[in-house]
Amino acid sequence: MATASPTHVERCRFEVGGIVQGVGFRPFTHRLAARLGLVGHVRNAGARVEIEVEGASEAVDAFAAALVVEAPAAARVEHVARVDLPPRGGSEFRIAASGPGATVPAVGPDLATCDDCLRELLDPGDRRYRYPFLACTACGPRFTVVRALPYDRERTTLDAFPLCADCRAEYEDPRDRRFHAEAIACPACGPRLSLALDEALAVLRAGGILAVKGLGGWHLACDAADDAALARLRARKARDAKPFAVMTARPEALVALGAGEEALLRSAARPIVLAPRLPDAGVSEQVAPGSRRLGVLLPYTPLHHLLVSDLGRPLVMTSGNRSDEPIAVGDDEARDRLGTIADAFLGHDRPIHRRCEDSVVCGAFPVRRSRGLAPAPLALPIAARRTIVAAGGQLKGTFCVAKGDRAWLSPHLGDLDNDAARRAFRRDLALYLDMLAARPEVVAHDLHPDYASTAWALEQDVELVGVQHHHAHAAACLAEHGETSPALAIVLDGTGYGTDGTLWGGELLRCDLESFERIAHLEPVPLPGGERAVREPWRVAAAYLERAGRAVPFERWPLVRQSLAVNAPLSSGAGRLLDAVAALLGVRDIVSYEGQAAIELEALAGDTVADPYPCRRAGGALAGGDLVAAAHDDLRDGRRRAEIAAAVHEGVASAFADACAAAGDADTVVLSGGCLQNVRLAASLRRRLAAHGFTVLTHRLVPPNDGGLSYGQAAVAAARRS
Repeated sequence: MATASPTHVERCRFEVGGIVQGVGFRPFTHRLAARLGLVGHVRNAGARVEIEVEGASEAVDAFAAALVVEAPAAARVEHVARVDLPPRGGSEFRIAASGPGATVPAVGPDLATCDDCLRELLDPGDRRYRYPFLACTACGPRFTVVRALPYDRERTTLDAFPLCADCRAEYEDPRDRRFHAEAIACPACGPRLSLALDEALAVLRAGGILAVKGLGGWHLACDAADDAALARLRARKARDAKPFAVMTARPEALVALGAGEEALLRSAARPIVLAPRLPDAGVSEQVAPGSRRLGVLLPYTPLHHLLVSDLGRPLVMTSGNRSDEPIAVGDDEARDRLGTIADAFLGHDRPIHRRCEDSVVCGAFPVRRSRGLAPAPLALPIAARRTIVAAGGQLKGTFCVAKGDRAWLSPHLGDLDNDAARRAFRRDLALYLDMLAARPEVVAHDLHPDYASTAWALEQDVELVGVQHHHAHAAACLAEHGETSPALAIVLDGTGYGTDGTLWGGELLRCDLESFERIAHLEPVPLPGGERAVREPWRVAAAYLERAGRAVPFERWPLVRQSLAVNAPLSSGAGRLLDAVAALLGVRDIVSYEGQAAIELEALAGDTVADPYPCRRAGGALAGGDLVAAAHDDLRDGRRRAEIAAAVHEGVASAFADACAAAGDADTVVLSGGCLQNVRLAASLRRRLAAHGFTVLTHRLVPPNDGGLSYGQAAVAAARRS
């Protein structure tokens, strides 16, 4: 009679790295071990999860495979180290107290309310019915409430709320989905609102402006269909025309959504998604004047769900700040800074530890990488041998911290043009460095001498690496694709400081992560009045037209042209070229926010079919003035403005694609810079470059605008110091 072979018993330790804290990884591990009949323990150790299991060898192998394959949706397992240990027996699998370990952050981004919690929120029979702060291991605040790692409740801002008996029972029950949910709360023991929800809704219904405390800062909300409320919000916030985001439970009633956009909207990140506005969208024209797209987002906290559901109409939900300032975070700060804007405050007593604005996504790339996406690390194709802090630029500020083969790009900070923004930069960087247990050993910075980020960098007593603005843009796109080989890069933006002391912005580079060569660019044009020409694009149009020998139609030009002799820096910016055409066509001659003229020119062009205007190339200079002159002549001859706008877009794309073909020494082209947020321009470039046989790389993880600059600076510094 045959006898069964004895079961071989193994004991192993697994160290799991990546985004494995704050995503329900320990409860998942507990359930997995129980299913496979394994004993041992799991604990947070520094920034990783450490697991010991013992049992049948087949079960241990199955456990190892499932750690990656079955991990929670919000987790990102980047590596698993396995060490065999001698068996020692045991009777259970438990979640052990956290211990010391590696000092690399593993806490994930804040997560939108999951479907299970949403059902509880709306169930009159549930003890958390209409409770604005319910959460579980699959959803709720993470990054914005964590004070230190490992990620345990006592290291979050929720430690001020001791668990009641019911919550404690759920927290300790391996069968419960709130097993070790660090953000667990209920009406008996958790945070509370500072204003009754009915009172807040009454403010909105009466056309008032409501300040709402969110996950990573305060918002300003009003009825998105109320013209008068929007006019008051714009006047009080000093935001004349820049689009607002709209929070709605029915985005399909406002915008045309593709499958990809629908998936983004409903992802746990819950970003603002820019999509084409429907003709009968039931929101005020003042939400996004001059734009064909609306920024829509779904409710992502229980409080948002209650507000939107109870109001029954879309809500404007915009950053709680005055124009160009950072978002307000603290309660006292909010009342001080928003007191003249908001009619009422809907706050709560759960502190926000880290600032984090809403993310914004357009198509396949982020315009603003923030809540729901940060602080997920990005890969570096060339590892940083020492800790690098990259300071970013002046507009759409971010910083980036790089250690080893990973980089942590900060959430959006805003423009660094005022003291409040510069204080926020320093405070948020200190929090990031504390989270990483890091100190800067190398600081990378832009070359512009007047940037606040550059000034901060020059104050640091460490090794400095200056990175040219457009090389940083190109490097950001190369790095996120893991590319280290030389490539061509088309970098189109408004302004960046060049190595020759002029302002660049319409560039064709040959580059890798370490160095670059400028091989073609738009022909520079003077900016009459310097920075004032950026705010008044008609000045740039006048300069282009005068150079082209065309009549200048602007009455103030004879007076303003005197500034050409005293204050007219040269600029090759593609943004300035598009601004000039917008002014010439009567679209926008004075702007109230960055990129407004170019955005409205893109809206005018729409999907209109047009052949490109020709653009001469002499050596490395592309005669952008040819496009302005052609637009002038066609406007004089009565051509439709939409066709002219379309022909200019196609002319820019054609000129740069042909310049790449003429360069002829690389098979890959990267596209970056703020102008590549222009969907029409980017699509035309991709199509034309593909026709020339190029592989085209575009942004998908970091913004093409200056929000991605610091990541590119970090990649360059790592390559130069490798």
